Amino acid sequence: MVTNEKFVLVADAGDIARAAELRRIKLLATLVLGGCVVVLIIAKVMERVHPGFGFLAAFAEAATIGGLADWYAVVALFRHPLGLPIPHTAIIQQNQHRIADKLGEFIEVHFLSPLPVEAKLREVDFASFISDWLKDSKKSTDLSRFVLRLLPEALTAAETSGLKTFVTRRIVTQLQSVDLAPLAAGTLKGFIAEGRHRGMLDDLLLALHETLNKPETLALLREKIRDELPTLLKLYRADKFLLNKIAASATSFFEEVRTDPNHPFRDEVDRILLALPDKLANDKAYADRLDGLKRDLLARPELAALARDLWANVTTFIARNASGESTVLQQHLTKVFVEAGTQLAGDADMRAEINTGIVVVLRSFIADQKSGVSRFISDQVKSWNMNQLINLIEINIGKDLQYIRFNGALIGGLAGLALHTAEVLIKAL
Repeated sequence: MVTNEKFVLVADAGDIARAAELRRIKLLATLVLGGCVVVLIIAKVMERVHPGFGFLAAFAEAATIGGLADWYAVVALFRHPLGLPIPHTAIIQQNQHRIADKLGEFIEVHFLSPLPVEAKLREVDFASFISDWLKDSKKSTDLSRFVLRLLPEALTAAETSGLKTFVTRRIVTQLQSVDLAPLAAGTLKGFIAEGRHRGMLDDLLLALHETLNKPETLALLREKIRDELPTLLKLYRADKFLLNKIAASATSFFEEVRTDPNHPFRDEVDRILLALPDKLANDKAYADRLDGLKRDLLARPELAALARDLWANVTTFIARNASGESTVLQQHLTKVFVEAGTQLAGDADMRAEINTGIVVVLRSFIADQKSGVSRFISDQVKSWNMNQLINLIEINIGKDLQYIRFNGALIGGLAGLALHTAEVLIKAL
């Protein structure tokens, strides 16, 4: 659709200087044409005095005709000569819509075809540009500030649009579909293979040793033993005796295990732990228990409340940073962007992958939109003010076209002179 509002073309300082030069060349070409007419008149008068003026008259006559013909051709390209509506003049103005459609079609077919577009895109190192841009701390700061301004609105939109609920449900669904038994078995195998269970056992033994020797722990154990003992034994303070024996034996046992890497108890722990991954992976009872534990955990209202609290805290934190009340997140984002730019600069493979990906995306986008680009160019050209466009074209190429008038006069004159000379020679024979 062509808009009725004409597009206004603005001339710059260079166009103004070229317009002045064009006026000078036009005046000179007109003076040459006028000079040819004057020479023609004088030569025709003087031909009676001497036949040699006939050659000059023939040259001037043909030069005048050639100059007039080329003046007409140059003027007819842009406007009607002398303002007369002569057919096939003002060619550019009369064919504005056809020129617009053909220009759009030409650009779509020859400039936006897949092969040249892809070749041109591959010449651009997009990844290096991104890397250099991110490494600039000022630009990364501006980017982080821009991202922070968008985040609160994005979070609000996620809540009001139901996106948060949808994402939450999808996450819960995905968690419910996870089979924990193989995952737990694989994790436990890796944990045991790296020997990390031995360090954990040492830490556990040390913690038990320290706990058993704390006065408050001993008091609790003593109270428990005292409650279980018969009344008669309580009178003889048997609870204290039993507690001291139990604490001493346990402490001694834990210390022996902790200090002896080859203690039999360690072998027993290894045997139990090594058998556990196979049970987790192959015993359905274990898998069912884990699955039930998972379902119970996901169904707990505390988990939903925790998720709501986390969302509220994240939203508040982002809002505070977006308003400038806190700069923690902005500083962190800036650091992340700068580090990403630095790492990208040193990773040639990653840059190559990014460039390839961008080329694929842009190539596909241009292929999908090139017909729209063609229509846009066509509509823009159709909306131009043609009088202004003609003036602008004439200003930029009119000087060269005026030389056609000079050449027309010269070539026409030489052709007239040659014909007159041939005529004279024929008559002399």
